[in-house]
Amino acid sequence: MRIQPSKVKKNLRTKFLARTVLYFRKLPSTNETAKQLAAIGTKEGTVVIAEIQTHGRGRLKRKWISPNGGIWLSIILRPKTETKHAPKLTLMVSVAVAKTINKLFLLKTEIKWPNDVLINHKKVCGILTEATTKDKKLDFVVVGIGINADFNLSALPAHIRKSSTTLKEELKKEIDRETLLCKLLEEVELYYNLFTKGKFDKILKEWRTLASFLGSHVVVTDEEKIEGWATDIDEDGALHVKLKDQTTRKMTSGDLTIIGSSRRFFRKS
Repeated sequence: MRIQPSKVKKNLRTKFLARTVLYFRKLPSTNETAKQLAAIGTKEGTVVIAEIQTHGRGRLKRKWISPNGGIWLSIILRPKTETKHAPKLTLMVSVAVAKTINKLFLLKTEIKWPNDVLINHKKVCGILTEATTKDKKLDFVVVGIGINADFNLSALPAHIRKSSTTLKEELKKEIDRETLLCKLLEEVELYYNLFTKGKFDKILKEWRTLASFLGSHVVVTDEEKIEGWATDIDEDGALHVKLKDQTTRKMTSGDLTIIGSSRRFFRKS
């Protein structure tokens, strides 16, 4: 069954977010459409939703599989802040997604740096934040959210099924996507208001409680491969990794692999 935008708008309790919802049966990418709209002045809070994405993207231009039954949306935001603070929105939205799933379905969620939400250590959501500057200042940010919601795991390619899950798979029942959308947008607005009021420290505190990998033995692969213990995340979204020589590296991007989840491996200096 398709998402009913009228039902979403009727039940939504936000003040500005998703007051305008643009719904499409199929799009190449909701982020690309949202960026085009934002570039011509579309107002903050506008949400672009698609039933199917034919060319959905994750980080590093990786393909994001977007079958029918998921939540594929992008939000246009125009925070009055410096460009360097845009990555914080990924942390903010990941908390909002994790809280939404926990509150609605009583499923234990985790956050995996930099942009994934997990259930039972399997990926259920990815977030893609893209910022655009104008005259060296932040013009707008588009936050893409992809949730594996109401479809069977068999809809995903075989090579990612072991590391992925869907809400339907976890709950063994169909998901009311309109209810999920409403709750998600309400949570995003709540945390975005904290962000715009300069209360990111509260968001970061919640993020840390959801980041079960902190303290674990990890490998971070970017331009080089770094192995150590994930100790913290800072206000800029950088992951702190303590190396064997007890020095700390700050990683601003990369792929995280957990190779030892027990906190007993972690030694403080």
